[in-house]
Amino acid sequence: MESKALHIIKIGGNVIDNSENLYHFLKDFTALDGYKILVHGGGKVATQLSETLGIEPKLVDGRRITDVETLRIVTMVYGGLINKNIVAQLQRFGTNAIGLTGADGNFIRTKKRPVKTIDYGFVGDIDKSSVDSQAIARLLEAGFTPAFCALTHDGDGQLLNTNADTIASALAVSLSTLFETTLIYCFEKKGVLMDVDDEDSIIRDIDPAGYEELKEKQIIHSGMLPKLENAFAAIASGVKAVVIGKSDDLGELKNGRPFGTRLSK
Repeated sequence: MESKALHIIKIGGNVIDNSENLYHFLKDFTALDGYKILVHGGGKVATQLSETLGIEPKLVDGRRITDVETLRIVTMVYGGLINKNIVAQLQRFGTNAIGLTGADGNFIRTKKRPVKTIDYGFVGDIDKSSVDSQAIARLLEAGFTPAFCALTHDGDGQLLNTNADTIASALAVSLSTLFETTLIYCFEKKGVLMDVDDEDSIIRDIDPAGYEELKEKQIIHSGMLPKLENAFAAIASGVKAVVIGKSDDLGELKNGRPFGTRLSK
C-alpha cells in the first residue's frame, strides 16, 4: 500500500460536553482531506449517569476504578450515547462515519490490567499486538471513517474500559506502517505554552532536543510531561508527527496555517 496521509484525532470532555464545541469540531474534522480516525473519551456524562443511578464513582489517585456497575455505565455512555451521537453528526456533515469499540471487527484487543497494589477492575492495557492495522486499513480504503470510543475487549467476551489517549497513540503507531500518520490531541489549551497564563505564548515546534531543554528550564512540567513523553514515544515508533492543540483551531490545518504545537523528529 502506498504511503497516504492519515490523521488520528483524539477529543476529550471539553469538546464532548459542549454541543456547540462538538458541532464546530466535527465540521472542521469533516473538512480535513484524506483518511482520518476519531477517538473520543467519555466526558462528564458517565459521572452524571452514575450519580443519577446512585452509583458512587470510585477513584484512586484521580484514576477511575471500573467495577461491574461502572463498566455497564461507560459501555452505555461511551459506546452508545456519545459514540452514536458523534456518528450521526458526522453523517450530517458528509463524513461516512462508523462508530466502533475495540471489540468490533476485533480491531483492538487488550489485556485486563493485572492487580498489583490497586485493582483497577475492568481496565484494558494495550500492547504492541493489540491493534489490527490491516483490518482498520481495509475499512479506511472502503471509504469509512472510524470513530472509536474508549472501550476494548480481551478476546474472551469481556469489554474493558481503556484510556482514550492510549488508544489514539496505539492506533497511530500501528497504522504508521501503512500510512503517513499524524496524531492530534485536542485539549483545552491552544498548544504547549511558554507561559501557562498566556494563551498566545504557543511553542509551535518541539523536537527531542528542544523538549529536554524545556524540561530542564521547567517550562514543561507536571501534567504536560506524560502527554509529551507519550508523544515522543509514538514518534520514535514511526508516527510522522504529534500535534497538541485546541479543537476550536482545527480548521487552521485545512487552511494551511499553524495549529497547536507540533512535535516531530
